[in-house]
Amino acid sequence: MQERKMKKTITTNNISCRNALLSVACAALLLSGGVAAAEGLSQQQQLSHDVYKELVEIDTTTATGDTARAAEAMAARLKAAGFPDSDVQVFSPAARKGNLVARLHGSGARKPILLVAHLDVVPALREDWSVDPFKLVEKDGYYYGRGTADDKHMASAFVTSMIRFKQEGYKPDRDIIVALETDEEIFDRDGLGINWLIKNKRDLIDAEFALNEGGGVGLKDGKPIRVGVQTSEKIPVSFQLDVTDPGGHSSVPRKSNAIYKLAEGLVRLSKFNFPLKLNATTRGWFEKSAQFENEQTAADMRAVMSDKPDPAALSFVRLAANPVYNAQLRTTCVATMLQGGHAVNALPQSASAKVNCRIMPGEPVEEVKATLEQVLADPDIKLTQLDTAVVSAPSELHEEIMGAIEKLSGEFFPGAIVLPVMSSGATDGSYLRNAGIPTYGHSGMAIDIGENRIHGKDERVPVASFYNGQEYLYRLVKTLAGGS
Repeated sequence: MQERKMKKTITTNNISCRNALLSVACAALLLSGGVAAAEGLSQQQQLSHDVYKELVEIDTTTATGDTARAAEAMAARLKAAGFPDSDVQVFSPAARKGNLVARLHGSGARKPILLVAHLDVVPALREDWSVDPFKLVEKDGYYYGRGTADDKHMASAFVTSMIRFKQEGYKPDRDIIVALETDEEIFDRDGLGINWLIKNKRDLIDAEFALNEGGGVGLKDGKPIRVGVQTSEKIPVSFQLDVTDPGGHSSVPRKSNAIYKLAEGLVRLSKFNFPLKLNATTRGWFEKSAQFENEQTAADMRAVMSDKPDPAALSFVRLAANPVYNAQLRTTCVATMLQGGHAVNALPQSASAKVNCRIMPGEPVEEVKATLEQVLADPDIKLTQLDTAVVSAPSELHEEIMGAIEKLSGEFFPGAIVLPVMSSGATDGSYLRNAGIPTYGHSGMAIDIGENRIHGKDERVPVASFYNGQEYLYRLVKTLAGGS
């Protein structure tokens, strides 16, 4: 009986939210309403849901999926909403690879704003998941599916916003450009996504600044406490470790063994920690985040910012024991792939591993490689750098952008602080920054701070956060674009 009464109350509140178009009170309600947020959808929420569902249910796995199909599907929606063909273009640099660029023309009083989201996703195996990863499944107050968080909620928000702008007859002070791109999940190494657009269609995406993924809203005990604006990111560089040996018959083992040598080096790496290296962004992040932590963690966060940090605070028993905090403190290198041997009855002739590093901005890649060689401590382990580092300077904290975010965050995420963040992961923002387009990672998606399912099993986002974030991004873009 209590359950029926609660459901009726929340549904009634959702109707009032629908009429108020997610006012301040409604935003707070949706963040706490859980499963009920999916009931009684407004027309705009239904549009967001339908676009989101279509995107999630198109398999756009980077290696095997079809981002061209997703780009064409979104182009069809924009054209159906009244965008002319000349303002909605799909580019396919290779089979099954697609990039969409769409433009809403403004008065031209100011330089355009660029809205970026990637269409591709990492692999997801049905047998690993509790639900079909390529179906949008609503369960227990969450939307499940590969890409629900990374990054199809932003893609759907930008497409939905453009449709709404067209329906409203909105005339911004600047053009609004949407770029939905492919191959972000392989950091665009083949140049088919954002790099391809920069090199081949720069005139179509040139902008004063861009909004991209990378900074979300952190929930603690269901309440928003921090709103991230990503201005920089760590530099991803991978290395391959190789050991070779003449091998032989397994019935006559020798002390020299390629697998053992490699394993011993990896064990040494597993016990090594790069030194503390903070920057202006991470210092500010720890300083502002401390206020929401328990007494010990807050003291440790403040301690790392002193001229002589307390070693105990930095230890892997305290602050660094949290993987998220540790990633903000230093460069990290971790083994991610392993291969060795060629037959069960033969001594291995080779063994190899791949190690993925996330390097702090400003730290030379050559120094990291030299450190790895010292830690592996075996000349028989050959170390090869696999890719070229993409180094980009942080985007400056633009007063207009931060002011708009501060204002809207106060409405949608009351009580939360806005703070710049350095992403420990990689985004295509680094390429845009290097191309002269300042880029700010800011998604409006509120997820529990302890939730870490992106790229993992059962990726999901709270239903309430999805709709709240969609409205937030719509409002933010309109604020930044100006006009009427």
